[in-house]
Parts: sequence; C-alpha cells; structure tokens
Amino acid sequence: MMAGFIRDILTTLSYEPGRAGADQQAAMTRLDDRLTSFADTAAHSGAPLLLRAADCAVWDGNPRDQPALNAESCRSLIESIATEGGNRIPALVRLNPPGADLPYQLLVGSRRRFAINWLNHNGRPELRLSALIVDMSDEEAFRLADIENRERADICELDRARSYQDAVDRFYGGVQSRMAEALSLSNSQLSRLLALAQLPQEVVDAFATRAELKVRYSELLTPLLRRPEQRADMIAEARRIGAEQQSLAAQDERMIPSATVLARLREAAAPRHRDEARDLPIILDGDRIGRVRAGKNGGLAIDLQIADDADIDALLATLRTALLRTRNSASQ
Repeated sequence: MMAGFIRDILTTLSYEPGRAGADQQAAMTRLDDRLTSFADTAAHSGAPLLLRAADCAVWDGNPRDQPALNAESCRSLIESIATEGGNRIPALVRLNPPGADLPYQLLVGSRRRFAINWLNHNGRPELRLSALIVDMSDEEAFRLADIENRERADICELDRARSYQDAVDRFYGGVQSRMAEALSLSNSQLSRLLALAQLPQEVVDAFATRAELKVRYSELLTPLLRRPEQRADMIAEARRIGAEQQSLAAQDERMIPSATVLARLREAAAPRHRDEARDLPIILDGDRIGRVRAGKNGGLAIDLQIADDADIDALLATLRTALLRTRNSASQ
C-alpha cells in the first residue's frame, strides 16, 4: 500500500518552475494533506513510526541547503511542533544499508527533522519525529524531494539548479531530455536552470546572498561569459564586487543590491570605444596575464605580468593572437 501511495504522488503531482500562484500552492497542499491523511488513517505496517531525529541522516540528493536551516528560519515550525507535541505531517525515510552510521536516511522533511532535533536539545528531549518508512530508488527519492521542496521560500533557485546539475548525471545518465520528462519540465526550462548552476563561483560570490541570483540573471550573463575576453573582464569585476561585499558585510553595512551587481557585470563585458576598442586582455590558460592597448604615439603597447614558470612558447603564441585580434578590431 505504501509503495502505491508514493507512486501515486509521483504520478499526479507535477511542477512548472517559475509558475507561482494558487495552483502551485494547491499542489503543495495536496502533498502535505496526502501525507497527513495517510498517516491518520493507516491501520497497517505502513503506519508512522516515532524516530529519534538524531537517528536520521539527510539524504545527499535533497536540494535543500542544510547548513542554512537554523532556529530563526524554522521558528514558526518549531513553535507549532512544540505546541502539538510532534510533527503533524510525517517525514519520509528509508533504511540505511547495514554498516551505516545511522539507521535511517531522511528523504523528505528536513525542516521537520531540524525542528525536532532543535527541540530535543532545548527542553523537549521526549519529542520524536513522526515518519513513514518507504522503499524507493534514488531517482524516485529525488523527484519526491523536488516536489516537496520546489516552492519552499528557503530554497533558492541556485540551490535547486545545482541539485539538478548533479541529478542529470547521477540519475539520468547525463541526458537532459530524460530528466526534463521525468520532472515535467520543458527542455528549455531545464537548460535555463542548468545554466544558472554553471555560473562561475566568482559571479555567484558577487551577489550579497545566493538567493538574489535568479535564473533571469543567468540568461543575461551566460552569453557574455562565452567569449574569453569578456569572461576575463567579467570575472575580474566579479572578484572586485565580491571583495566589496565582504568588506560591507564585515562593517555591517548595506550590501550592494543585485540590480547593481548585474549592471556592473554587464558593463564589464560591454564593447570598448575609440582607443579603448584596442585595449584588449591577453588570456593564457584561462587567466588574464596582461593587455594590449593603444600607444601614446600610435601603434600598440603591451602590458604583461608573467609568472617565473610560464611556458614561453605558449606565451608567444598567445601574444601573437592577441596582437592580431587587436589589430583586426581597430580596422573594423
């Protein structure tokens, strides 16, 4: 009966990212209500068990950012569980293989597990996690966790995108179309999410929080990052912004807003004008090692910063390419 119940959830609940509203909220309500109803009416071996929260390791395929869970973000849930004497909506767990450190692996219900574990250490040691034990594959567990987490406010688009990036290889053999079909996504929707996951870490760190980095930003930045010279300039600017963000955070000052970060990154990739059109970076092995610029009396000037162990032949070939590129851009 439990297996049929889970298969029914996976079959009848679907997801269209970016489509927030009453229908999405209704889908979440149906999932929570189904778990609660099943737990309330089950009169068989599939009825919920009361487990110690500390006996449940969170499955590593869950998209939720576990370190981000804290007493403040879970405050209302903690208060609700404390008042009701437990979690009304059961979590879903499966048995860990023999020899594992903990007996259970938590698939759905990370916030409930956190809340009860927090209460166990803060005056309510008697509380236990109400959970249903299920038997499902990793791919099914991923889909179910995605259904449970997809519209939670504390799971940002970047965390979900990175979980998708991991899942496409882990569960779908690297075939995006298979994953898109399994999650009821279009190929374009999935591609946009995966592009977000592939943004350089320097760009991610330029934003005040990961939650501020949206799919729509990735759609603007990804095409610019595909050109080596623009990529180098954007990453250099992203590093500068990231350093500024860290300094502001250390002084407890207002961070640079996401719209400003986006504008600065796009400006760094903008084409140069007049003599600046001939001021182009020299890229070697993905790193900017110098630039070719307009000389004071015409011609070209070169600025280089070369490591002691630099490959001279590769450097000369790179320099020749940069000179030709600069000369061609000046003649256009």
